[in-house]
Amino acid sequence: MSLGNKLAEARKKQNLTQEQLAERLDVTRQAVSRWESDAAYPETDKIVRMAQILEVSCDYLLQDGVDEKGKPATSPVTRLLKQAQGKRVKLTFYDNDDGMPIMHDWCVIQDFDGGWASLEVVVNKRRPEKNEVRLIPLSAISTITFLKDGETAKHTLEDIF
Repeated sequence: MSLGNKLAEARKKQNLTQEQLAERLDVTRQAVSRWESDAAYPETDKIVRMAQILEVSCDYLLQDGVDEKGKPATSPVTRLLKQAQGKRVKLTFYDNDDGMPIMHDWCVIQDFDGGWASLEVVVNKRRPEKNEVRLIPLSAISTITFLKDGETAKHTLEDIF
């Protein structure tokens, strides 16, 4: 998203008109309009002041992938993994050689960071101590299947073993 789009979105969240923002920044409404349409860019001191007025970070206004507070924005994959974390899921993995999904494993996503996930993989349902902990790249995951509401992992595991 461009600086102009972020500026317009943040201004609207604060219920400010272009004219009201312009008054607070001691610029013309046309200047704000040019910034929001990406026809011009504000000076650094104006960006700092805008961030304060609009209650967002300068990083948010100037960088992609940063939320309003200046923290890295979460991707859809990260949100999905947060939802799956600690729950038993079925993962399909890509084969490294031909890119085709090849392996299906029931596992629990223990943790993930950056491009990696730590998984406890069910090797033998009758001997949980034999379960493996694997560190895998997120790019190797083809699909994630969640258990249905009320469905237990034991029932589902019996179906696949």
